[in-house]
Amino acid sequence: MAGNITFTMIKPTAMKKGYMGNIIAKIIEGGFKIKALKMTKMSKEEAMEFYAVHKERPFYNGLTDFMSSGPIIAAVLEKEDAVKAYRDFIGATNPENAAEGTIRALYGTSIEANAVHGSDSDENAIIESSFFFSKREWV
Repeated sequence: MAGNITFTMIKPTAMKKGYMGNIIAKIIEGGFKIKALKMTKMSKEEAMEFYAVHKERPFYNGLTDFMSSGPIIAAVLEKEDAVKAYRDFIGATNPENAAEGTIRALYGTSIEANAVHGSDSDENAIIESSFFFSKREWV
């Protein structure tokens, strides 16, 4: 059964370009309820821990450098079948392939700087949410 929680981050490039307000508004307009929200900055070590699942991939060091390069907004979102709904809503990882009107098509600049992160499974949504928020903050 699909869960009703997913996790997202607004990435450093989207933050630097000032897109955070538009992205948050679009998320709300898309029918997602914000359960928890914070602006923070990950250290390189925290980014390495968060993305540890990718540590064997060639893009891991660049990804963790990028994700620790500036502030991010982390959020727990709620909606029925949240993970699938949000992944459809944000569009393809590569903004060039993202459907028109999706967050990544509107605000992404590259595969790496694709504006937002979205959990890829119900299990990872819980793990990722718990990385940034205590249970009392979003349950």
